[in-house]
Amino acid sequence: MPHHLIFEGAELSGKSWLMSQIYNCLEPKYNQSRSVLDGCHWFNCDVGVFGTEHGRGVIKGYLEIFKELKDHNLLVEKFFISDLIYNHLHFGREVKYGAVKRKLKELGFKIVLVTFPEEEGLLKKRISDRLNIYPHYERILREPAWYINQQKEYRKEVEASGLPFIAVKTQILPDYKPVEQILKWLGEK
Repeated sequence: MPHHLIFEGAELSGKSWLMSQIYNCLEPKYNQSRSVLDGCHWFNCDVGVFGTEHGRGVIKGYLEIFKELKDHNLLVEKFFISDLIYNHLHFGREVKYGAVKRKLKELGFKIVLVTFPEEEGLLKKRISDRLNIYPHYERILREPAWYINQQKEYRKEVEASGLPFIAVKTQILPDYKPVEQILKWLGEK
């Protein structure tokens, strides 16, 4: 059975880094062709669409892609929970995704909830690191307390999703402990 994982969590939690580590484990192990990287597929679904009028349509389109690739390992960076939270926190809108949850369940998706210690000093360091790599992030930058609140919203929505999940906490990156926890949860260790 292939692994179908959605990595969710507040901004600055370390989702991309963790996904890169899980990808580096799964892709070579399950690669079939040696000509293309077909052992695991990585989708960064939030490219400025979640929380907008395009969120629902993009999610619907990705579900079709996931059905097409159902026999392959799939790693998804942010999905319907991010759209729920962005709509709620940024615009005060409530959106429902019952049908999406059912389809994800049918496809065997699980959620990896990536969290951080709720320490302002750590978040200030992560903000500084993010701005050094992506200066454009300054346009949407928030105070550490905002990210802590966002994390609480993620935990609530993941728990309410009905999908199997694991919650892992990243400390100072690179942090390999959550990588080991995820791989063990998947039966890969």
